[in-house]
Amino acid sequence: MDREIINNIKSLSIDMIEKAGGGYPGISLGAATTLYTLYSRHINTSTSDTNWISRDRFVLSASHASALLYATLFMAGFDISINDLKNYRRLGYKTPNYPEVGVTPGVDITTGSYGQGLASAVGMALAQKMLKKRYYFPKKSVIEVETALLDYNIYVLASDADLMEGIGYEAVSFAGAYHLDNLIVLYDSNLTIADGPTKNIFIDNIESRFKAMGWNYEFVKNGENVAEIDKAIKKAKNSSKPTLIEVRTIIGYGLTDQGTNIIHNKVPTKDEIYRFKTSIGMNDKESFYYSENAKKEFIKMLTERSSQKYNLWSNNYRMYIDKFLGGESVALNYLFSHNLNIDLAKIDWHFENDLKESTMITNQKIMSEISKLLPNFVGGSADTANLSMINLLSQPNVNFEDYNGKNIVFGVREFSMGAICNGLSLCAFRPFCATMLSFSDYLKSAIRMSAIMKLPVVYIFSHDSISIGVEGPTEEPVEQISNLRTIPNLRVYRPADANELVGAWNCILNDSKRPSALILSKQDVIMLPTTNAYSVSRGAYIIRKEKNKLDGIIIATGNDLFTAINLAREFFVNKQIDLRIVSMPEMSLFLEQPQNYRNEVLPKGVKTFTIEAGSDFGWHQFATSPDYIFYVNKFGASGTREEVNKHCGFEYSIMKERMETLL
Repeated sequence: MDREIINNIKSLSIDMIEKAGGGYPGISLGAATTLYTLYSRHINTSTSDTNWISRDRFVLSASHASALLYATLFMAGFDISINDLKNYRRLGYKTPNYPEVGVTPGVDITTGSYGQGLASAVGMALAQKMLKKRYYFPKKSVIEVETALLDYNIYVLASDADLMEGIGYEAVSFAGAYHLDNLIVLYDSNLTIADGPTKNIFIDNIESRFKAMGWNYEFVKNGENVAEIDKAIKKAKNSSKPTLIEVRTIIGYGLTDQGTNIIHNKVPTKDEIYRFKTSIGMNDKESFYYSENAKKEFIKMLTERSSQKYNLWSNNYRMYIDKFLGGESVALNYLFSHNLNIDLAKIDWHFENDLKESTMITNQKIMSEISKLLPNFVGGSADTANLSMINLLSQPNVNFEDYNGKNIVFGVREFSMGAICNGLSLCAFRPFCATMLSFSDYLKSAIRMSAIMKLPVVYIFSHDSISIGVEGPTEEPVEQISNLRTIPNLRVYRPADANELVGAWNCILNDSKRPSALILSKQDVIMLPTTNAYSVSRGAYIIRKEKNKLDGIIIATGNDLFTAINLAREFFVNKQIDLRIVSMPEMSLFLEQPQNYRNEVLPKGVKTFTIEAGSDFGWHQFATSPDYIFYVNKFGASGTREEVNKHCGFEYSIMKERMETLL
């Protein structure tokens, strides 16, 4: 029966690829036995409750094996129809080219570019460790042995590409340091990549490499042997370390060009498919044939095993609520939904009227209070905790000796840090991560995946402009804010002071369907009397209204707002020129406001300037003309703040002189 089910999966996979005119038959045939063994023998999940919080997670980091995954899920009884398989890669069906969370039942993550699935799986594994530590039955409290309420494994199917990408190294190193023994990676080792044999370019000793990073290693000599794969997974589940199982397979097994890079993404002809099906005893079956008996048997294998764990968990969940939570489940609601109803502006933050500090410092105070309100608010930085002031005060670090902390030490691993946060977010946490703004480029692909998956991950970027001075051009951001603003479904907040920072966090926490980037200053700023936390939700608002007549408007963000205020004050006192000042902490929010509000804030026909110490990209839609945009479109330099501003043409006197000629 094992072989019959595997052959059905292979046959469906190859039919999907042929009908779609594209796909990846190489891994779909080569790794079919691996995936079947995993689902038939090990994964605990539910085909009826696919969001079961204590299910095992499966991450297809080798996302090009999507046809294989869809065929496997279909045969295992998930809510995927044969019509979905027939419309592989077509809009409106449950079978997109690469698996997408929320689209296909049984898919736990949209993995994105290679390596990200592996890194996000590390985040999922860390999440489980943290939840397991928080919620458990102490020994002999209700049951005889200590039992975790949330206890599951993370399984990954990875390819050579996942192990070659730099993010793979980052994530594997992190997982080893955190002793994530609930993470099991099945490496489809077929000795071939798209451009040729791995011996030409990928000669790493995988066993030595993974063992050196604190992993257990297993090797499966024959990737078509169910018993051998099963034995390796059993050993991995009993290991005290994360495990890599290298499964030696043959790419495109059974096709004419098997074992070569040609078959990686070559669509087989109908004749080739006929010969292939003949070789596995299915030559007399029509396209998209599958055995109902084989499917029923596969469903039985999965459900009989998984339902036992599901029923045990359901009973334990109710017992936990009754025994430890007094019958009220509200404390566990965050496990099932990211939705919040919170108003930070109502909190007395005890900000002094003469407050003068960087938004980095103020932000640490705000975040530390948020951590007291939200049990799932966790995160850390890429070794910039002291630079970015990101540690949650009075909260312990997460480590392998005690996962019950809130501060995560990511090490210098920006890209994997973002992907790990995606994994945390998919497993009930509201994570944040931080680094300097100039390093946001390392994270962009992970941020993009947050936006695609609609995950409320918070990306915090400090040292927000060339005004940091002596650090030099490598650490002085120029194009980064504009780059972030181009990512769909991402909010980019650059608050000016403590009031706007509270408002930004209010928006961030109450938005459960998108990630956010929070841009913070290193230099001290004062708290302005006219900034308003609630107004941040409108994206832009007036903080200085003209006294008599409207001669012009200055739009500014972050600490550049103070430059705008000084200019307006000087023009009014010395020239009787009356300027309106508009703070725009979040550009896309303003563009989503009703037209009448936008016209009220920025009336048409009024001379309008913009000030932001970064690229001019995006500001043309507000400024009267390019001459009215004050920006930085060149790399910085190492020097004092004044020297660097002058070097970049962003000096106060230059702005004042040019503005005077235009008003």
